[in-house]
Amino acid sequence: MSHHDTRVTAAEIGGLFLVGIPGPQLDPDTQRLLERIHIGGVVLFRRNVDSPAQIARLTAALHALPSAPLVAIDHEGGRVLRLGEPFTQFPPVARVGHSGDANLAFRVGQAMAEELRSVGIDLNFAPVLDVDSNPANPIIGDRAFSSDPAVVSQCGIAMMRGLLAGGVIPCGKHFPGHGDTVADSHLELPVVRRSRAELERTELVPFRAAIAAGIPMLMTAHVVYPALDPTRPATVSPAVLTDLLRTELCFDGVIVSDDLEMRAIADHHAIGAAAVATLQAGADALLVCQDLHQAERAVQAVAQRIADGALPTATVRAAVARLERLRQRRPPGQPAACALPSAAHRALAQSC
Repeated sequence: MSHHDTRVTAAEIGGLFLVGIPGPQLDPDTQRLLERIHIGGVVLFRRNVDSPAQIARLTAALHALPSAPLVAIDHEGGRVLRLGEPFTQFPPVARVGHSGDANLAFRVGQAMAEELRSVGIDLNFAPVLDVDSNPANPIIGDRAFSSDPAVVSQCGIAMMRGLLAGGVIPCGKHFPGHGDTVADSHLELPVVRRSRAELERTELVPFRAAIAAGIPMLMTAHVVYPALDPTRPATVSPAVLTDLLRTELCFDGVIVSDDLEMRAIADHHAIGAAAVATLQAGADALLVCQDLHQAERAVQAVAQRIADGALPTATVRAAVARLERLRQRRPPGQPAACALPSAAHRALAQSC
């Protein structure tokens, strides 16, 4: 392709998507579908993981696909830890935040990354940059470092740096903040009725700090913030993703949606419309984690809207370029060895 060619290829469109797969092996049907849509990334869940040797085989098979997808996982510690023993079972990051020790957060991030990297995982959807500002929150709580935005900032950035030092790409979440919700966006669409001034004092503090520290990727929240956009959740809001995150906060890393199959989005939009709206709002990458056929429908919808001009090619080209930069942060070569279980990492987990 010449530098002046503005068309978007099928491989570039598929590259915008990170999907889930059904089981612990890359079965032939799944492999064919991933190759057909030129997938950009695969997110692993409990249904995909068994032993370290099995995970290493699965990630090697995924990396060997023609599109060389990124392999991602949610590995926060506490409740959100997809990998059982012999991986170190780190406590909720609230315990790290409570210690107030940013160096501890760095060491936990680095230890997590060494274990993930050893089985071929490239990307961790962590650190959580939400502020635990509402005790009635059913979904964040001890997944946040603290109710103090300054502690969340310090520990979140330290964990981000630890993950990078261990060879794994970090992704902060959930922009612009999921800490004040009383609904679970997996089940319904939450609304946060804070004023813009309150958001500035609390929710936005860790995201501003992480952007200044160079975080490469941020995940959106399926939450409505009437102070920012009266009707649309952040994931599909140009006011939140383009005006606030890109323009005002000057974030030029990758913006990834939370899973578009969560009911906060799925109850209101068909998957294709949700994918298109998310890209139009300013996101670069889309998660469709439960059903591969839904993912394929979303890819087709995006291709159709690019073809008919509803999704500008310039928007998609910018997303492709950001994702390419992100992929270049993946360490080259074979996964680094890390003996599991790790006595040193267990001792670290117990010290939290």
